[in-house]
Formats: sequence, C-alpha cells, structure tokens
Amino acid sequence: MKALVCEAYGSVDDLVYRDMPDPVASKGQVVVNIKGIGVNFPDGLLVEGKYQFKPECPFMPGGEFAGEITELGEGVSTFTVGDRVLGYFPSFGAYAEKIAGPIESAFKIPDSMSFETAAALMCATGTAHHALKQRAQLQPGENLVVLGAAGGTGIAAVQIGKAMGARVIAVCSTAEKLAFAKAQGADEGINYTEQDLKQAIKDLTNGQGADVVYDAVGGDAFDVCSRSMAWNGRLLIVGFASGRIPELPVNLTLVKGYSVVGIFWGTFTQKQPEDHAENMRELFQWFEEGKVVPVVDTVFKLKDGIQAIKKITGRDVIGKLVITP
Repeated sequence: MKALVCEAYGSVDDLVYRDMPDPVASKGQVVVNIKGIGVNFPDGLLVEGKYQFKPECPFMPGGEFAGEITELGEGVSTFTVGDRVLGYFPSFGAYAEKIAGPIESAFKIPDSMSFETAAALMCATGTAHHALKQRAQLQPGENLVVLGAAGGTGIAAVQIGKAMGARVIAVCSTAEKLAFAKAQGADEGINYTEQDLKQAIKDLTNGQGADVVYDAVGGDAFDVCSRSMAWNGRLLIVGFASGRIPELPVNLTLVKGYSVVGIFWGTFTQKQPEDHAENMRELFQWFEEGKVVPVVDTVFKLKDGIQAIKKITGRDVIGKLVITP
C-alpha cells in the first residue's frame, strides 16, 4: 500500500510518500480500506517529536480515518466485511491506504454520512464533545467562550455548545473566521485583533465572566481568559495552537473560584470506553438532526499530505482538513 511515512523525527517536509506492507488483522482487529483521513494539529507535533509519546520510526502519522472493512481478525463478530466505519487507532498509522486496529476504536457510520464527513467527525468533534459534556458539564444558558472558534475543534465546540443549549461566544482572529463561526451557530463574536478580549468578554457576559472557556489556543488568549472567568467557571485546557504553553497564576483560581480542567480525548476513549461509545451515539444522532456537522475546508490527496499538515499547523484552516488516498 501507499503511505506517507515518517522515517526519522524532524521536519514535516521530510515525510516520504512510499510503499509500506499491507496491514493484517490480528485477534480482535479489523483492516479498513481508508477512504478519508482527518488531519489534526497533533499530527505535525508527532512527526516533529513534540507530542506526548513517540512511536518507533518508521511510522505513518494520523489516527483519524473513515473507510470500509476488508478483513476481520479472529473473534470479530460485531462487524462484517464491507461495513462503513470511522475510527481512531491510537494517534498514528492513518496516513495510508489501509490500517489495522482494534474493534473497540471503530464505529459504524450512518448511511447518510459521507466518508469525508466521517473522517472529519471523530477526533476534533469528539474532543469538543467530551470536553463540554464530561469535563465542563456545560448547562443550558451558560456562557461558553470558544477560542479558535473557526478551527476544526473550535467549530465543533460552537456546534455542540449550541446543541447543549449554551450561549456561545466565538473568538477568532479575522472577520472572515468570525462570520463563519456565527454561520455555524455562535450567538456572539469577538475579533481579538480589533477588540480587547478581556473587555469584550466582560461586556458580553454583563460583567459576570465566562462560565466555560474552551481553549485550544493557549498563549496570550489563555492569559486573558484566566482573568475573565465567572464564579464556578471551568477553564478547559484543550491544546496550544498558538505555540506557547502558558503558565497559570494559581491565585486567580482561588479568588475567582473557578476550575482549570485538562482535556485529553485519546486517553478518555481508552479509560472510559462506555462513555466514549455513548458520546459517539449522541454525535451520530446530532448529525442526523443537522445540529453537529463537520465542515471540510480542503481535501488533499495522500501524496500531498505534507501540505495538509503545514496548512493546519499554520492555523490557516476554517473547519477541518481531510486527506483521501
């Protein structure tokens, strides 16, 4: 099979498009013929050796995919050859024409869902869902501030926040991105390049502050939001797309009475598989109802996957990027 391979940790530009052995299904696994691959910010970090773990080289980055099952391993009875599925097989291996992985990490997709949409649904949308549901316990009517609201996980947080009944305040860097976030359901918007972020949050919440902040950006925006929380608020740490991991003056959490909550969706899926499965059922239902629908910015061919990774790490994306073999 063809694959985009990391042969040594370093620059994304050093990835190699070449042949790799076809995967084989072990016990409890399936092989999937990949039709779509979701591109995510950590893909670039993994190649550069900056992610939380380092697989042995050579490897293919990417964990999020959709496709058709072509082979069943020993003991697999919940799937059949030809089933249309999406999956996330722990963080690498998906930048290829085929992938093998455990059945617990694959889910049958609705007939109405395209492979490109399915490839864009699981990781970013799953992260936002877990963050707002299990970690923030977001309540109807609460003020939810979403940083990077036009990106893949940001727009998912906007859509899911609305599905859960929150008042969503989108924070973006351009008028174009802000208009997109509002078109996806955001009630209010802040362009932080033209407005003072702290004052805007204060004004839009009648001085109360944010009940929940969804922060996949870090950096300066985190610094502002750490001073803009409501009493009993929840500041969700999702990622650091700005490139700077911020530091928290912990006295702020004391005097303002809010919680700082870490989000690591990949570990959640392994430690709480039943909750993860229930989340996926709810996401499929919301998709069928038109409430949560991933928006695909650009589709790349697998041989052009380097461009896809550089586009997402350059924060030049509205919605999600997808690769098709």
